[in-house]
Amino acid sequence: MESAGATMKLNDTGLPIFIKVLLLGASGTGKTGALAALVKAGYELRILDYDNKISGGILPIVIKRDCPDKMGAVEFEPLRDKLKSSPMGPVPDGLPSAYTKGLALLDKWSDGSVPGTWGPKKVLVVDSLTFLADAAFNWVKAMNPSVKDPRQWFYTAQQAVENTISLMTADTFATNLVVIAHINWQNRPDGTMKGFPASVGQALGPTIPTYFENMAQCQIVAGKRTIQTAPTVLLDLKNPAAFRMLPTLPIETGLGDFFKSLKE
Repeated sequence: MESAGATMKLNDTGLPIFIKVLLLGASGTGKTGALAALVKAGYELRILDYDNKISGGILPIVIKRDCPDKMGAVEFEPLRDKLKSSPMGPVPDGLPSAYTKGLALLDKWSDGSVPGTWGPKKVLVVDSLTFLADAAFNWVKAMNPSVKDPRQWFYTAQQAVENTISLMTADTFATNLVVIAHINWQNRPDGTMKGFPASVGQALGPTIPTYFENMAQCQIVAGKRTIQTAPTVLLDLKNPAAFRMLPTLPIETGLGDFFKSLKE
């Protein structure tokens, strides 16, 4: 796998060409809506929509309100396995395909373009890592339904998710990246509590941030949605421009400001 830190390529001024961000936050903190700031800043978004929240969600509403001339800057691919009822509860209806369809789109988008060559004005968005992990688990379980130890499902799904993150954050994957994730709070061996991106099981969460140079958090403070860029007691947030980036950014312009601080 790609080593941690292989996520930013420099131009001849020493500034990063491609920004790759892990954006964490609890449900309702504005993670998806925050993407509108990138559209307003002139970027084009291509979204792997595992959460099934783009169509009819907050993002098109904000774009239509703030920059209606840029509605065409966003494309998304819905990726959610169909479920059906069963005596064992909801189960996939047919062979789960959301994970493999997502991988195919990383190789070639629906318009025939190659995401790994999109360049600095496009942003690939994974919304969200949490549901991407669910899709990977469903696919692994369907491929190996008769395993005797369910831990094999978790291990294989963790490897699949980590390989996907490694692919997208690699220096050779030449476009910007925002991976959205919910937060999984874990008690650490030293008695402290830390937040990590929610994925498959517990083990993978602490590994995922090592693939990113940038990690930020959407949060609600005093009833106002903001983006936290500086580390906290509970989350080891990071970015290489911390010396000149505000610790808290407004949600309306936050991601655009974040990208600008790193690129300019």
